Amino acid sequence: TNAGAVFGATRKIAVTVSAIIGPLHDPLRLAEDIAVLDLLSGGRLVTVAGIGYRPEEYALFDVDYKRRGALQDELLETLLKAWTGEDFEYRGRTVRVTPRPFSEPHPLLLVGGSSKAAARRAARLGLPFFPSAHLPEIEAYYKERLVEYGTEGWTMMPAAVTPLLHLAEDPDRAWAEHGRHFLHEARTYASWQSSDIRSAVKSAATTVEELRAEGVYRIVTPEECLALGLDSYVLHPLSGGMSVDEGWRSMHLFCENVLPRLKAL
Repeated sequence: TNAGAVFGATRKIAVTVSAIIGPLHDPLRLAEDIAVLDLLSGGRLVTVAGIGYRPEEYALFDVDYKRRGALQDELLETLLKAWTGEDFEYRGRTVRVTPRPFSEPHPLLLVGGSSKAAARRAARLGLPFFPSAHLPEIEAYYKERLVEYGTEGWTMMPAAVTPLLHLAEDPDRAWAEHGRHFLHEARTYASWQSSDIRSAVKSAATTVEELRAEGVYRIVTPEECLALGLDSYVLHPLSGGMSVDEGWRSMHLFCENVLPRLKAL
């Protein structure tokens, strides 16, 4: 829904849905939804299909957490078959999904995850792999499996350092007014993590002061943003509870004071 709203208001930018928790979706319905968005956008949709790691989410939708691997396999295989527009066998019956997508051979679909199982799944299907963190060893394993399966693919991996950036003319003021919202988000997300879950964004902070010093969340001026010299910029203009006006201020500062100067470099 959010992707459709963005596509309706824009003409050029791509939208990445990262990530759909595959086993929680009906494969045929998801194939149709993605095809429609791909048509609506003229091929600007990127979908990352992950498997998730919270049993609570599976319980919410009455899906067996222990079957998540098999369900993810079925989902990905079904999407690829459905987007051909041809008849195929699905759960014992013949089905066909329309409309066909705009993109050829199909909308951009990446397999997300931080495990060898996720990398194997992507390689077997010849799909790009989206590691959930900077994991060179998992990327190398994925490339080995591509050779083994005789398929082609590539990785879209987060950088080793991926700070979440919020822009403000006065960072001290922004931290004072909005730091609690970032802290609530960071602590909530951290509570979902376990020792075997690897994420590009992970905070151990328990106070706003610790969060600011840690550097995972950074409130910076446009000049400070440029001085970071990053290969990619992960913007975080809005966190739960913050005013939308504050989010727009951050976006305008980046688009008007940072982006044009990045293009000039």
